[in-house]
Amino acid sequence: MVFIIIVLIVIIIALTLLSFYMYRTAQLDRIIYQDLYFSNLPKHFGDVRIFFISDVHKRIISDQIIAKVQQQVDLVIIGGDLTERTVPFAHVEQNLAKLKSIGAPLYFVWGNNDYEVDVHELDARLLQYGVTILANAAVHLEAKQGEKMTLLGIEDITVERDRLDMALADAHNVKDAFRILVSHNPKVKVQVQEEHRISLVLSGHTHGGQVRFLGYGPYKLGDTEMFNNCVYVTSNGYGTSTIPMRLTAKPETHLFTLKRGHHTSIGEKKEVQF
Repeated sequence: MVFIIIVLIVIIIALTLLSFYMYRTAQLDRIIYQDLYFSNLPKHFGDVRIFFISDVHKRIISDQIIAKVQQQVDLVIIGGDLTERTVPFAHVEQNLAKLKSIGAPLYFVWGNNDYEVDVHELDARLLQYGVTILANAAVHLEAKQGEKMTLLGIEDITVERDRLDMALADAHNVKDAFRILVSHNPKVKVQVQEEHRISLVLSGHTHGGQVRFLGYGPYKLGDTEMFNNCVYVTSNGYGTSTIPMRLTAKPETHLFTLKRGHHTSIGEKKEVQF
């Protein structure tokens, strides 16, 4: 009987320590730096630096992350799930103010959890902070020499609001532009065809599985991979869903530097953790 009690106490302590570790892991602040090389990147854009953050959910973005990328990037892209049902709009505004302070144009695509709140109010807050909403649409960026880059964004696949065809149609009038697609859900990969001429896809949603035991989880870890001459990014995301815990799927934000190269290729990752 005494032995059983001791075993139970050890198990309780172990679970408590594990829970604390998982909670602390979920609160980490990380920036993943990575160079991406594209043979078709317009040379007059030079290096293009993109800060990408997805799946913020309940978290308040760290001041350390903002300070690290402030005035250092050309574009800020929010990859969906900026908020969810239980998050007050005051938190959303705080995060938007921080992202705006980076000093670069802001872009946003809808994630499945963003639809849990009053979408009209969220839409208004985004516009208030100067965020361009890519809802099955495209925007065009132009270098001084006339070369163009097109940023496409679709609404969320999970709730069946995605219309890649509409975003492509919106981009159609600029045929030779370098194209970046933002989709909250990485399942967009099965929709992307070579004739779409998309060179980079940015996604989140999966949280890298969030809680993984012995290398297994409901989703694979976030990664950067190449297929059919297109680079696909799936981020672990910054926040958490359901439970505020992570195990072996650390939160992350990203600073990508797009460079012109002889071949499309992926550089090594470098990490800064606070």
